Amino acid sequence: MFHQHIDFYLNKAISMVKCMNLLGNSLRGVNPIQKHLLYRCCILPIVLYRFQLWFYNKAPLSYHMKILGKMQRRATIWILGAFRTSPTEGFEAIAGLIPIKFHLQKLASKSQLCSAVLPENHLIRILMDDPHNVYNKPTLHSINTLTKHQKTIVKGYLINSNNKLFGIFPSFSPLLNLGSRIVDIFSDQFSFNLVNREKNDKTCFQQLNGMMLHSSSSPHTAIVITDASIKNDITTSVSHVHICDHPLIKMVHHAAFITSTEAELFAIRCSINQAYRKENVSKIIIVTDSIHVAKKIFNDKSHPYQIHTTAILCEL
Repeated sequence: MFHQHIDFYLNKAISMVKCMNLLGNSLRGVNPIQKHLLYRCCILPIVLYRFQLWFYNKAPLSYHMKILGKMQRRATIWILGAFRTSPTEGFEAIAGLIPIKFHLQKLASKSQLCSAVLPENHLIRILMDDPHNVYNKPTLHSINTLTKHQKTIVKGYLINSNNKLFGIFPSFSPLLNLGSRIVDIFSDQFSFNLVNREKNDKTCFQQLNGMMLHSSSSPHTAIVITDASIKNDITTSVSHVHICDHPLIKMVHHAAFITSTEAELFAIRCSINQAYRKENVSKIIIVTDSIHVAKKIFNDKSHPYQIHTTAILCEL
């Protein structure tokens, strides 16, 4: 029954590739970019539906990989209009497609990260062996009732996710879990003041100057000013921390081959760390020209800068 379920979606996807071949051979065919989008948006979601049922550690994958490789090869030839004897690997790169096995690994990693940010009382989180979960009480079906030898023998997506998240890597911080985030508990203590781009520079300067003068008179308010720039693959991040109109510290960091977003988050992280070393600080104002970077601090979805956002939330 299980293999019939998989074969149904595989055969359906291959049939769609054949239909798209007819579309590409018509008088009003589509260009390679449109073909690439059709394959990524229509074919792959169908064929990889519920792939977690068969793609996990120690699972027999040769049959599925053979069928999927055959499907992607047909799609690559259709996208580029190449000959059937063309090499698969090189033409996949030209078509903008990664090998199907690596694509599955990427989807599996994202799926495992999604299970880590579920609420602690979610059924999947209860079944996993998470020592930091207060709801994780032993049940007949939970992973924490298995011995180490049994965990190595048992196969499945849930076991694979548990080993990946709570065995090899440290547990995710509860600050990123829905309902436990700082923005959920202290939603009234965070605000974003956006600059109106329709106003001229003089008005924006006066607005910023008035805010700084009002805040600098309080000994309990720290003002953080951050900026980051890239030149010749060298990223420079600068941050100033002022308390009561007096400069507390100036930090300059240089790094090679990183994005300005990461540099900006790192500057905010270091500045908040320095500001909270002062015992009387109860309010922090961050002035930055990258508001989308500041909003990443409270983004519970997985992204490459998770380590910086988690560190900032721990400081807060």
